[in-house]
Amino acid sequence: MYKNILVPIIFDETKTPDAAIAAAKTLASDGASITLLHVIEELPSYASTYIADEYLERSAETVAARLTQIAAGIEGGVGVVTTGHSSRTILDYAENNGSDCIIVSSHKPGVQDYFLGGTAARVVRYAQCTVHVIR
Repeated sequence: MYKNILVPIIFDETKTPDAAIAAAKTLASDGASITLLHVIEELPSYASTYIADEYLERSAETVAARLTQIAAGIEGGVGVVTTGHSSRTILDYAENNGSDCIIVSSHKPGVQDYFLGGTAARVVRYAQCTVHVIR
């Protein structure tokens, strides 16, 4: 169905990317590209002074290694690590790289988000391509 699928990945102890990756595999056409994207939130300048640059670099390397490992098990899979604001970066990446589908996971929302998590809601609202939400 889709040729260029984007799957934003967050590494959280409470959830795994398995459901989103399974959906991507199901929706992928033959020869499709499935990009696993992890966005490292940029720290405010006042907070970044308290964190060693080496720690940030090691964190990014650890995430990249984990994404590469996951992507290796997916036909057409590739891992990408970037920095920025999560929803805006996901939307920009999808538009700049010709994604025709985004598969985003959503947590069980609170009152402030009611139906979807904040990032998922913004991606659904502003994406220029199809979005599938996995819970």
